[in-house]
Amino acid sequence: MTVTVLRAAAMFDGTRLIADPRVVIQDGKIVALGEMPDAAEVVELPRLTLVPGLVDSHVHLAFDASDDPVGRLAERDDAAVFAAMAAAARAAVRGGVTTVRDLGDRGFLSLGLRDAAPYDSSLPTIVAAGPPITSPGGHCHFLGGETTDVRAAVREHVSRGVDVIKIMASGGNLTAGSEPTASQFGLQELRTAVDEAHRHGLPVTAHAHGEQAIRDALAAGVDGLEHASFMTADSVDPVPDDVLKEIVSREAFIGLTAGIRPIPGVSPPPAIASRMPLFSRNMRRMYEGGAKVLAGTDAGIGPVKPPDVLRWGVGQLTTLGMTPCEALRIATVDGAAACGLADRKGRIAPGFDADILAVEGNPLDDLSALHRIKAVYVRGVTVFKA
Repeated sequence: MTVTVLRAAAMFDGTRLIADPRVVIQDGKIVALGEMPDAAEVVELPRLTLVPGLVDSHVHLAFDASDDPVGRLAERDDAAVFAAMAAAARAAVRGGVTTVRDLGDRGFLSLGLRDAAPYDSSLPTIVAAGPPITSPGGHCHFLGGETTDVRAAVREHVSRGVDVIKIMASGGNLTAGSEPTASQFGLQELRTAVDEAHRHGLPVTAHAHGEQAIRDALAAGVDGLEHASFMTADSVDPVPDDVLKEIVSREAFIGLTAGIRPIPGVSPPPAIASRMPLFSRNMRRMYEGGAKVLAGTDAGIGPVKPPDVLRWGVGQLTTLGMTPCEALRIATVDGAAACGLADRKGRIAPGFDADILAVEGNPLDDLSALHRIKAVYVRGVTVFKA
């Protein structure tokens, strides 16, 4: 069995920076640090820093990051969608994202891609939700998850083999006729979904913009909230003190929808762009208030959200008051925990999967180093090398 040793100038192991690291890899796993086994294949990476592969806790591989991701998806049959999803997944890997949680596909296609990933090192590890559970005509109904019986919907998802339940507690911005501030399910329906999912050992994360949807999702016992924007019809409300206290006490993960790739002449829709300073205010308040925040990017929903947009999202987190070390930990260690993979993803440590980036520069001094990727290793296999 081949043993490989990566030697670099430095390494961020998920918690701290270590000089002159030696990472010993065998059979796709990190088996030791600091050693130099006999007959090992040594890969010299001078002047580079090793970083755990990034973990994006909110992506949509079925959306193509175009100006019209919904329309483009509708034009494709399942075979074409699956091929496009695979291409998006590979693009994520080349951009340093080696684990993704797909929180909304069409027709459970992400499960097939997830199952192929262990045999194809060009693909990231995929945690799959299948079509999000939504109300009839509700947000992302075109993905196939609309229902009037949430318990039956959860059971169907369980029978299909999903890893997490995604439910639309409120409307959203991507669906014509959907109102982001309006609740789609009441407290009892959300509680039914959570109870049924937890009975089967699955976590639940809820898409929620409006305050009432956020309150109901928390009261129902969800494990995570996506966006949690507190959007109103024409603005964004501050995070109420009692809601923040509930978020912290329940230890719910909060996906902050971080990350925008700068593209000259391209910006988010006006309704979103005008609210962004207020979104940032609420993100900072939740982080400083002790919430377990994540950099879930919503990758795929537009040109500024390519499959590897998390690289930009990590830098955005520092505008909320985080240090580069804290931001990078959220995009590795904490992201892995939210995906249920804390025991094998997000760190460079013995027993963990050998998902590793080699970047030029020290990301703890300058997070733009994440845009200077010189090598990507997925489960010990070299997927990209500059």
